[in-house]
Amino acid sequence: MGRLSTHVLDIHGGHPAQGVAIELGRIGTSGSFELIKTVTTNSDGRTDAPILTGEDYKPGTYELRFHIGDYFRARSAKLNEPAFLDIVPIRFGMSEPDGHYHVPLLASPWAYSTYRGS
Repeated sequence: MGRLSTHVLDIHGGHPAQGVAIELGRIGTSGSFELIKTVTTNSDGRTDAPILTGEDYKPGTYELRFHIGDYFRARSAKLNEPAFLDIVPIRFGMSEPDGHYHVPLLASPWAYSTYRGS
């Protein structure tokens, strides 16, 4: 059974990023973003359960939108306004019907990186 998971690491503070709002959407054939769900990271920087699993998991193109600007504002990070990074979108494809797609975000107020984890 396929599944999608994520976690967020605060590389500015050197710890998991608790309280990051994340939107998951499927990208339609016209390129439109169709919101599926919104989740928030826990104290370990992860969601409490996989974001997609079971019948909800389908191959296709998806986008995770990480509300990283709000996270750093809530921690009184010194940000310019508008913030350099506010909402970080990661668009990716899932082609393996039984695959585990893990899409982590490592972020600071000025940079981010991602990769397909395991």
